[in-house]
Amino acid sequence: MTDRLIIGCGYLGRRVATKWLSQGDRVFAITRRDENARALKELGVEPLVGDIMFPEQLPELPKVEQVLYAVGYDRQAGFSIEDVYVQGLKNLAARLGRSLQRLIYISSTGVYGQDDGSWVNEDSVTNPLRPGGKACLQAEQYLLASPLATKVTILRLAGIYGPDRVPRLTEIKAGEPLAVPQQGWLNLIHVDDAVSVIDTILQQPPLKTCYLVSDGCPVIRSEYLATIASLLNAPPIRYTQPATDSPVAQRAVGTKRISNQRLVSEYDIPWQFPTYREGLASVLKNARD
Repeated sequence: MTDRLIIGCGYLGRRVATKWLSQGDRVFAITRRDENARALKELGVEPLVGDIMFPEQLPELPKVEQVLYAVGYDRQAGFSIEDVYVQGLKNLAARLGRSLQRLIYISSTGVYGQDDGSWVNEDSVTNPLRPGGKACLQAEQYLLASPLATKVTILRLAGIYGPDRVPRLTEIKAGEPLAVPQQGWLNLIHVDDAVSVIDTILQQPPLKTCYLVSDGCPVIRSEYLATIASLLNAPPIRYTQPATDSPVAQRAVGTKRISNQRLVSEYDIPWQFPTYREGLASVLKNARD
């Protein structure tokens, strides 16, 4: 049995917790809300109520061997994304004990700013264009310069999708025009495969400090949306021009293809969904009218 702690027990973290509990591990998780703590306790997780942005209010952390840091950004929390991703991480890291052997930090492929559709790997230049990518890169740099550096593995995840996380299904079913760009590469990873990657990496001694995590099958946005429409038996996708300052337009400024070759060459990942096609088919099999 391994004692593990999750910071950020949300869409990804909760599934990781379920995986670890099924293996007989003891799993702790930090949460800000009492209602989340109750839900985690029902799952079998041992909740710790506290907020990484207020270190003086954090409970004493248990002696754990492994930590998953998968904190997302809550715009309603009243802090900037840099505050949460960087200062929050520093607050938590200062409280981790000597029992820690491995820390998995969930970062983002947003640390790359390439806009020419080129292939990107772990050695490519990092020049993030958006605040989230910039904050992730700062957090990575902090960890690699900290006393935790030898214990850290950074996973730069592509866009996570899965059950209840495929956007615009209502509009696509109804045949409504989508205010999104048609071009640009999407890089994706099914949440269940992301769980498998995390679990597999933690079962072996660290080989490298950083890995890109995607299914290795980039897809042009219009093709991805067309696949969704086909699986839903919906009308062909129609498009309208998004506002230039809209989040979707801003995200589409950078376009690159994420290589997962380091990951797949060094680890035997039990992929359930080797491409977005299999993943979407599984997610949407009960979503047709």
